[in-house]
Amino acid sequence: MKDLKGKVALITGGTKGIGFGVAEALLNQGLKVVITSRDENAANDAAKELASKTDTIGSVVGIQADVRHLQSQEDAVKQALDTFGQLDIVIANAGLGHFGSIEDLTEEQWNQTIDTNLTGAFNSIKASVAALKASKGYYITISSLAGANFFAGGSAYNASKFGVTGFTQAVMLDLRQYGVKVSTIMPGSVSTHFNGNTPSDEQSWKIQIEDIGELVIDLLHMNPRTLPSKIEVRPTTPPSK
Repeated sequence: MKDLKGKVALITGGTKGIGFGVAEALLNQGLKVVITSRDENAANDAAKELASKTDTIGSVVGIQADVRHLQSQEDAVKQALDTFGQLDIVIANAGLGHFGSIEDLTEEQWNQTIDTNLTGAFNSIKASVAALKASKGYYITISSLAGANFFAGGSAYNASKFGVTGFTQAVMLDLRQYGVKVSTIMPGSVSTHFNGNTPSDEQSWKIQIEDIGELVIDLLHMNPRTLPSKIEVRPTTPPSK
């Protein structure tokens, strides 16, 4: 996409963390952005904050949507189209993590992780595929290095992110014949509130949310003939163990 100004992006889980950072980066490039959250107040508050930070009132809206349910994602896509008239980019970012030994992991925690992280990615593209084919758009999932590297206590999270990585690559092969580009971004440690973390100056070594925003912009600017389909990104100098 040579000229991003006026393009429209839908970001799931866009009220904080990576989703918020990507939304801010896109708004600063002149895009119009829809962010979603299961919490309507959080979505509206984040949209107001983004509009204020980027001086883009009228270019960002927040809506309530739950990625675990296809109808909810279909409603979100319809609202994006009704509001801005087109949809060029969908970023499946919504996610959560439950960690612990398989002995302690509950069925509810397993279902929440898979339904949000993996089924949510399916629902996001299923709901938007017609719009992205019409615009020859871009679908990006936020996976994780945990989608290629397993660890103790990560059975649910690893399963969901391994799934997202493989799912996205298969979707890429399905949709590139229509001019739709598909990529997955696999970050390592990012400075967010994920899993109870509190960002601080001591964590300046971590990837920052604006770094992922910059990476998304780079992908969107890539020459249409070239597709970085799977991107691993990690801190340059993590603390020594």
